[in-house]
Amino acid sequence: MAMEAEIRKPAAATKRSRGRLSLLLDRSRIRLSRFLGHYFFSSLTRRILFLNLAGLAVLVAGILYLNTFRDGLIGARVESLMTQGEIIAGAIAASATVETDSISIDPEKLLELQAGETLGPGSDQLDSLDFPINPERVAPVLRRLISPTRTRARIYDRDANLLLDSRHLYSRGQILRYDLPPVEEDEPTVFERAQKFVFDFFRDSALPVYKEQPGGNGAAFPEVVQALTGRPAPIVRVSEQGEQIVSVAVPIQRFRAVLGVLMLSTEGGDIDKIVAAEQKAILRVFGVAALVTAILSMLLASTIANPLRRLSAAANRVRRGGKSREEIPDFSDRQDEIGNLSVAVRDMTKALYARIEAIESFAADVSHELKNPLTSLRSAVETLPLARNESSRERLMEVIQHDVKRLDRLITDISDASRLDAELAREDAGKVDLKKFIGDLVSVSREASRHKKAVEIAFTVAKLPAGAKNYNVVGHDLRIGQVITNLIENARSFVPDDHGHIAISLARVGKFNVITVEDNGPGIRAENIDRIFERFYTDRPAGEAFGQNSGLGLSISRQIVEAHGGTLSAENIAGTKPGELKGARFVVALPAES
Repeated sequence: MAMEAEIRKPAAATKRSRGRLSLLLDRSRIRLSRFLGHYFFSSLTRRILFLNLAGLAVLVAGILYLNTFRDGLIGARVESLMTQGEIIAGAIAASATVETDSISIDPEKLLELQAGETLGPGSDQLDSLDFPINPERVAPVLRRLISPTRTRARIYDRDANLLLDSRHLYSRGQILRYDLPPVEEDEPTVFERAQKFVFDFFRDSALPVYKEQPGGNGAAFPEVVQALTGRPAPIVRVSEQGEQIVSVAVPIQRFRAVLGVLMLSTEGGDIDKIVAAEQKAILRVFGVAALVTAILSMLLASTIANPLRRLSAAANRVRRGGKSREEIPDFSDRQDEIGNLSVAVRDMTKALYARIEAIESFAADVSHELKNPLTSLRSAVETLPLARNESSRERLMEVIQHDVKRLDRLITDISDASRLDAELAREDAGKVDLKKFIGDLVSVSREASRHKKAVEIAFTVAKLPAGAKNYNVVGHDLRIGQVITNLIENARSFVPDDHGHIAISLARVGKFNVITVEDNGPGIRAENIDRIFERFYTDRPAGEAFGQNSGLGLSISRQIVEAHGGTLSAENIAGTKPGELKGARFVVALPAES
C-alpha cells in the first residue's frame, strides 16, 4: 500500500502540472488573439487592407487583361516569320529548274491544228515554261535555313499538296531524341493550379484551334490558300493544349509565277512561355506591391484605429464612473478629424463632469435649504401640543403656515431651475425684438405697481449705429422675459418706498444688444457682488420679512443668459463722494441677430 501511494503521488503531480500548462497556453492564446484582433486585425484594419488590396488587384488584373505585350510579341513574331519566309522562298525559287530535255504537248491542241500547221516556239504552250520545285534540291537548302530556329517549315505545291516538312528533314548522322511522357504525371501544386487558372482566364479564347490535317493537305489552311494567289498571309491559332501558334504562308514565286507556298509556324508554347514569364514578373511585382500596401495599410489603420480605441476606452471608463476624474486622450495636435473628435470628446467630458458637479452642488444646496424650513416646521409641530394658551398656538400656526409657504416657494423655484436646461435644449429658439419686448414688460411692471411698492420705471432706447437695423436676438422669449422681470422685481425690492426709481436702457455695443437695469437703492456690498449669483444666496433689505425669497432668481437669470450666449453682471453706481453708492446696475449682454 505504501508503494502504491508513492506511485500515485508523482502521477497526480504530473497531471496537475499538465493542467496548469494547458491553462497557461489557453490564456496566452486568448491574449494573443485579443492583441492581434485589437491592433492588427480589427474591423477598421481589415476594411482598409481589403479596399487597398482590392484596388491593387483590379489594377493588376487590368494590366494582365489589357496587356499589349502579348499583341506586340505576336506582331513581332509575324514580321520575323514574314521576313524569314520571304528569304527562304526566294532561295527555294532560285533553286527551281526548267526541264529542257522534254517537251510537253497538249493532244487537244494537236487536234485543233489545220493541215500544214505546227506548234512553233512562239506559241502560248511553249511560252509558259514550268519551273517545278525539286524536293531533293530544296531539302538541303530548307534544312540549313531552318535548323538554327525553332520554326516549322512546310512547302506545298500549286495544288496545296505537301512536298516537304521540316519535322521530317534529318541531316546525315543526326541523332533524334524525344522525351517520353512520364509514367505517372505529377500532381500540380496549389500555386501551379492558381497560376494556370489565372493564365487561362486571361488567354484569348476567340482564336481558332490548330489541327494537323491528314495527308498534309494545305487546302485546309486559309493562309496557304491565300498565298497560292500570290499574297502572303499570317494567322494566329491555339493548339488543343491552349498554346498559341503563329503561322505565316509566303508564295514561292519566279517571274511572278507561283510555284508553291512556304508555310512557317512557331512551335506550340514558344509565345506562351515568354508571355507567362512576363506575367510572372507582373505577379512578382504585384506580390511586392501587395506586401508594401498591406504594411502601409496597417500603419494607416493603426493611426486611425488606435486613437479611436483609446478614445472609446476612455469614454467607457467615464460611463462606468470612478472615484477620480477620467482623462480623455488629447490628439488635438493631429489637426485632422481624429483631433477634432478628441477635442469634442474632451470638451463633452469636461461639460459632463461640470454638470455632474453642478448637480451634486445643487442637490447639496437644495438639501441644505429644505432642512431649514423643515427643521422650523418640525419644531413648531412638536411644540404645538405643548402650547398653554391660544395666543401661543396661533403664533405656532403662523410659523407653520410661513414655513409651508416657504417650502412651496423653494420647491417651485428648484423645479424651475432643474428643468431649465432641458427646456432650453428642447424648445426651438425664435426671433425676439428686444425694443418691443422690453417695452411691453415695462408696461406690465408699471401696472403691477398698483399692488406693490410704487416705483417709477423708465425705459430708453439708444439710437442704432450705422449698419444695424434692429434690436433683434435669437432666443426664447419667455425665458428672456423671465430675466428682465427678475431684474425689475429685484430692483423694486431695494429702492426706497417714497421715491423709488428704476431706469432700463437698451443699446447696441458691437455685436451685442446690451440691456441695463439701474436702481437708486443702497447698492451691493463689495464683498457680495460675486456671491449674489450663487444659488440660494439672499441679501435682502432690513425691513423685508425672512423667507420671502428663495435666493434662486439671479442664479436662474444668469443661467438663462449664458444659455443664450450672453453675459449677466452686476456693479454699483458710484456717487459724487468717495465711497458713496447711488444704487446698483445689472448689465445683460445678448448676441445680436446676425
